[in-house]
Amino acid sequence: MAKIGVLIENMFEDSEYEKPAVAFKKANHELVHLGIKKGIVQGEKAGIKVKVEKAVSDVVADDFDALFIPGGYSPDLLRSHDEAVDFVKQFAATGKPILFICHGAQLLITADLLKGRRVTGWKSIIQDIKNAGAEYLDQEVVEDGNFISSRYPADIPAFIKASLDKLK
Repeated sequence: MAKIGVLIENMFEDSEYEKPAVAFKKANHELVHLGIKKGIVQGEKAGIKVKVEKAVSDVVADDFDALFIPGGYSPDLLRSHDEAVDFVKQFAATGKPILFICHGAQLLITADLLKGRRVTGWKSIIQDIKNAGAEYLDQEVVEDGNFISSRYPADIPAFIKASLDKLK
């Protein structure tokens, strides 16, 4: 099954991490949690704690079959670190699936990866998505090549289904 890198930082949206993570594990995919540094990060609402096993600067894209970026404030924190942005650029160059929800698009915006793509995301970043050169679609899930995106927690079931289909 797939080895999925989960790029995560403090203040992630708990449900946007937890529900897909449970579904990925149930489908026998392996999750490896990546962050700026090893340690514990915490969700913004329910306070779910996640152990970051590897610093993003210590891995390469070829180590993983897919990349998952949960939403919340986490992507905004991550995009202020060159090593996270560089890893996302490196991963995108592989053509492997990048699965992102809500504010996850912020990291791809900073990595300059959205030009000419079709994506969705949280309503407060619609203009940012458009300014990055992407076509914004107000849909529960948007698949464009190797990108799968969703808007918010209510879209999680569709996000999980599309993600699992892509990982087959």
